[in-house]
Amino acid sequence: MSAQPDYTVPGVLHRVSACAGMVLAPNPGPMTLDGTNTWILSAPGTGPEHPNYGQHPSAQGRGEWPGADVVVVDPGPLDEDHLQAVAATGRVVLILVTHRHRDHTDGIDRLHEITGAPVRAALPEFCRDSGEPLRDGDFVLAAGVSIRVLATPGHTSDSVSFLLHHDEPETILTGDTVLGRGTTMIDHPDGTLGDYLRSLERLGRRSGAMGLPAHGAPLPGLQDACDELAEHRLERLEQVRGVVADLGERASVETVTDAVYPDVPAEVRRAAEHSIAAQLAYLNG
Repeated sequence: MSAQPDYTVPGVLHRVSACAGMVLAPNPGPMTLDGTNTWILSAPGTGPEHPNYGQHPSAQGRGEWPGADVVVVDPGPLDEDHLQAVAATGRVVLILVTHRHRDHTDGIDRLHEITGAPVRAALPEFCRDSGEPLRDGDFVLAAGVSIRVLATPGHTSDSVSFLLHHDEPETILTGDTVLGRGTTMIDHPDGTLGDYLRSLERLGRRSGAMGLPAHGAPLPGLQDACDELAEHRLERLEQVRGVVADLGERASVETVTDAVYPDVPAEVRRAAEHSIAAQLAYLNG
């Protein structure tokens, strides 16, 4: 029985599906979990099927599949070793971005400089060269992979997911909308809870799909993960509603956060307050 891959090791190109592999960035933290997953996409039989796939970039062959075109999703932080490892996975023909947060976008310009590949994102300020802004329903064909853009706002207003049409089972890159473990922050006021719940519902309709998150390990059962996250959010919403009723005029983002998250570590306090603010806005309709 083969050992399960250790997705927590940075700089290693992991095979995940017929079309997708990931290189973990060395930026672990309370908000990034093990780090940012940079996804590498290529046509079936070229990328993940290549015998060198899964080698450490410093090993012979540098973990690449010679001559294959690849799409990079979320370059990650501005870390030279990480970006060089990503660039070495093949001939990068396109760079895609799931959303605006810096742990996904800081490496855009350096990877663009290394590879010359255009960059596409929902927000024009992150697009480079001939890359056009992404819109819901767009079909992107690059590196032999057909990619459908799904608008999944909530974490941020510009969040998108990517459906890979050549993968079996169906595979969706979920960005920060669905993480490999835990719950994502609602970056209020840019992100909203209403949008987030609708995005979970949309992704959860893809029965049998596997989720490839931007943080954490792959999710074989994306539908179940979406259902669990939605249930958790609604339960938390009821808790917030009760706290607000108890506090009355003393209810504020700060006091509700104190009551709902009494033991929250200081390094994630701001994220907790963002989520509480999003829930209060949702309740106030």
